[in-house]
Amino acid sequence: MPPRPLRSVLYVPASNARALEKARTLPCDAVIVDLEDAVAPMAKPAARSAAVAAIRGGGWGHRLVALRVNGLETPWGLADVAVAAASGAHAVVLPKVEDAAAVGTADRALGMHGAPAELELWAMIETPRGVLAAAEIAAASPRLSCLVAGTSDLVKDLRARHTPSRLEVLPALGLMLLAARAAGLSALDGVHLDLQDDAGFEAACRQGRDLGFDGKTLIHPRTIDAANRLFAPDAAEVAAARAVIDAHAAAQARGEGVTVVDGRLVEALHVEMARRTVALAEAIAARG
Repeated sequence: MPPRPLRSVLYVPASNARALEKARTLPCDAVIVDLEDAVAPMAKPAARSAAVAAIRGGGWGHRLVALRVNGLETPWGLADVAVAAASGAHAVVLPKVEDAAAVGTADRALGMHGAPAELELWAMIETPRGVLAAAEIAAASPRLSCLVAGTSDLVKDLRARHTPSRLEVLPALGLMLLAARAAGLSALDGVHLDLQDDAGFEAACRQGRDLGFDGKTLIHPRTIDAANRLFAPDAAEVAAARAVIDAHAAAQARGEGVTVVDGRLVEALHVEMARRTVALAEAIAARG
């Protein structure tokens, strides 16, 4: 299947009707309607109803719409999953997943409440236990399609400090990414908290992209354009990818398995990467 753009994934509080309405017009690839951290305890039942009404209301265009539920161990979690099953969302985001059992519980609950087979589960990896169990979590359910880094909670639990280099979370991000790719899942990088730090945000996006993440979770619309730009192949990358594909095809026609493009050896693995680059660019362009 062609790659699905997930360059920019915006958290939107379920209790904020104005933000939900605005999200329908934003150029993000996906929206996570949030019932967890962004909603006060007393407001959660009302936010749940508002979230489902907003999702069912449509008008989301090409945007993938996910619903982040409360943890299954909380008083609201299972009720959130029950309504999510028939909400019309594309995915249900499980916070603070620490073992495969949590994914299995959510999967069974969705099935009990009539969730369609195409409703995805996304698991947030945001605690030390979750990081160490990432491989088993990634393989826990056929519904699971994405691992999402929760770097803010992870830094807290590590007793670390947020640094521009993000050295404090790089080992965890690497383990999470390995688990996601081994299971054939998408992977999303964590949020950048300083909304005034444009340079730092762009540096974090580049770092996440270079590590292999598909995109970045966001907390403010002003960061969407930069994420879209930095997690998309630019014109030069697409041109180079097409050159690799064409050169390899010509080499095969000559009966050769490898060739050289701009001084670099090109083998089948490079062609696979090039084809994905072109397919991603085409999927993004198709959105207009």
